[in-house]
Amino acid sequence: PPATVLGHAGRQTWSSQMDFIMSCVGFAVGLGNVWRFPYLCYKNGGGVFLLPYALMVFIGGIPVFFLEIALGQFMKQGGVSAWNIAPLFKGLGLASMVIVFFCNTYYILILAWGLYFLVHSFTYPLPWASCSQEWNTPNCTLDFSRSCMRSPIMEFWERKVLRLSGGLDEVGDINNSMVLCLLATWVIVYFCIWKGVKSTGKVVYFTALFPYLVLVVLFVHGISLPGAVSGIVYYLNPDWSKLRDAQVWIDAATQIFYSYAIGLGALTALGSYNRFNNNCYQDAFVLALINSGTSFFAGFVVFSVLGFMAAEQGVDISKVAESGPGLVFIAYPKAVTLMPLAPLWAVLFFCMLLVLGLDSQFVGVEGFITGLLDMLPPKSYFSSVRREVVVAICCITCFFIDLSMVTEGGMYVFQLFDYYSASGITLLWQAFWECVVVAWVYGADRFMDDVARMIGYRPLPYMKWCWSYITPLVCMGVFLFHVVNYKPLVYNGVYVYPWWGETLGWALALSSMLCIPLTVLYKLLHCKGSLTERWRYLTTPVWGRHHLEFLPPETEVKLLPSSDLSKKHTPI
Repeated sequence: PPATVLGHAGRQTWSSQMDFIMSCVGFAVGLGNVWRFPYLCYKNGGGVFLLPYALMVFIGGIPVFFLEIALGQFMKQGGVSAWNIAPLFKGLGLASMVIVFFCNTYYILILAWGLYFLVHSFTYPLPWASCSQEWNTPNCTLDFSRSCMRSPIMEFWERKVLRLSGGLDEVGDINNSMVLCLLATWVIVYFCIWKGVKSTGKVVYFTALFPYLVLVVLFVHGISLPGAVSGIVYYLNPDWSKLRDAQVWIDAATQIFYSYAIGLGALTALGSYNRFNNNCYQDAFVLALINSGTSFFAGFVVFSVLGFMAAEQGVDISKVAESGPGLVFIAYPKAVTLMPLAPLWAVLFFCMLLVLGLDSQFVGVEGFITGLLDMLPPKSYFSSVRREVVVAICCITCFFIDLSMVTEGGMYVFQLFDYYSASGITLLWQAFWECVVVAWVYGADRFMDDVARMIGYRPLPYMKWCWSYITPLVCMGVFLFHVVNYKPLVYNGVYVYPWWGETLGWALALSSMLCIPLTVLYKLLHCKGSLTERWRYLTTPVWGRHHLEFLPPETEVKLLPSSDLSKKHTPI
């Protein structure tokens, strides 16, 4: 890499490069690696699923992951201002801000539930191990073979934790215990990021590494349980016929965009705090390996325990295998009650769950805050407000929105956010336009040259081919598949949302997706000149001061506003 370290005046940088790596690991490696990938692998042909998954990693995950980090590092701006690389499409940044705001709002509910379970895990016997609690009904039974009855963990989950009502229109009362858990998690998030990357970069060492320690402990314990080998065989047993099923390939592609945290703008924000000559190309491959490797390893942890539970209950593993919240709040806690020293394993599991989700949460909030602060004019009143105040306002705002999700009808609200606001449709739409703008508006070769200026060499040509052709085609293909095969949201396979609930869900999805075309239309209509002149002006990058140190003299640019830089469209 070049010997000279270029930077953006006044912008924080990571104390060390490992801070950046740990932050990306903490953000991208989250609950989806534990509760979604293992189930998809089992459902879609076991070990065979790794083939389409690996292919999608290389033609979808890594190219967009690298693009977002490199863009942030090159532009030295967050998720919105980084799109000064092609100002006409700054709506991409606004869309990512909307998506990550929604994610920050609802994702923390999972942490609040995890904290609630963690607190109750310190009791013996575990409160979901029997039917003798005050919230249990006459239908509660420990006989797992009686399908018409309800298990203790199901009643603890629905009647104690959620206090679930009959539907979205039955809001009910606020669960005060969950409000306290929610408040506690938001306070933790606030103090993890209130000082910026200097504080985040230190906290994330614990939050990124601790879950791996617990996963190893749970794996060692899991494989020692009777029935564990059968569970792992179910997890990996190859079914080659699945490769002919289009849904398998769709699931592989969708999982990549979920687990790699693409399209949220947070990776761009994290990259913006790198030194200018950091080797982000190498980082992208290392982080991809860590992310996918974690998903694969988590499958052994999960299915060793599910195999044990199936053996103990005398049922097929398909009867106990679940995905999403059902795995971590129903299946795994149920399995724990069958183990010796049950509270110990419950505490370890929910500690891991809490920490695993915590860094994804606070790095997501950090990405939103970075994008927000970078949008503020340099000398405006709001730009003088302390960062700590902005972070506090953001956390408090999200907390009050979250109160709608800790009511008796809160689970139905949570499902709306989860199904629509950061769905595969929104993320694929975002990734498609990111590739198109960088490859075809700014120029793939031009961006490859920019990367070479940072790391000292050009990436492999495959990266350019992916940005230009392969990745956009994959994104659009999977996007259209989701649209054509759209199914209305149904909670727990029983409750059908009312029409106004579906409308609210689509409003959440479209609020981010429409940012891109509406911003393009607005900018074109409010710019003077012919359509060609408007296009030329609005696709001319707006550079920062640090770019002037290496741009060729003949480059035609616009400059970011500051005391000594003109914001007119003038050649250097």
